[in-house]
Amino acid sequence: MTTVRGYDPVKRALDVIGATLGLIVLSPVMLGVSIAVVVRFGRPILFTQERPGLDGRPFRLVKFRSMLDADPVRGLTSDADRRTPWGNAFRSTSLDELPELWNVLRGEMSFVGPRPLLPSYLDRYTRQQSRRHEVRPGITGLAQVNGRNMLSWDDRLRLDVEYVDHRSLLFDIRILARTVLPVLRGAGITAPGGAASEEFLGTAENAAE
Repeated sequence: MTTVRGYDPVKRALDVIGATLGLIVLSPVMLGVSIAVVVRFGRPILFTQERPGLDGRPFRLVKFRSMLDADPVRGLTSDADRRTPWGNAFRSTSLDELPELWNVLRGEMSFVGPRPLLPSYLDRYTRQQSRRHEVRPGITGLAQVNGRNMLSWDDRLRLDVEYVDHRSLLFDIRILARTVLPVLRGAGITAPGGAASEEFLGTAENAAE
């Protein structure tokens, strides 16, 4: 590990400052998205879900809703069925993730780190992959600037651990800078086949342990 001494407290201070400023400056944008969600999707405005964070401890992830509710009668069962042009726009521009600034302010997330995944995945990681939980999850991360959901699970989790091993303030700045272009291009939002992300079922290495 090549982290600089004092990195963690400095990063946390920058997260608090950045999240506070972000919530203030972006409040008009968040109000506009909230109104659009009510008009297009109805209530609730926010989507919340338990995710494992630092050391695998659970927290409630907060995002704007970007999909219709599941409704088998109307044929809305898969993620692809439930998406709408408005929801796609929210996701491609990452507007749906703005409420995660609150998670950052609370210390549950950071601006940069492995994306928080589902609790059901915890038992499916190899020992090496589970090291992604040695740091706070992030709004963006090394995997997100290298293909996001277009990457295989093996590559995404390998990049998560690579970040853990090489994290530094300079590395974080580089990742933040590289986040801008994929967001503007809407690149890697969906996995091949149209789903937001395929389920992680574990790896052959995990089955052998």
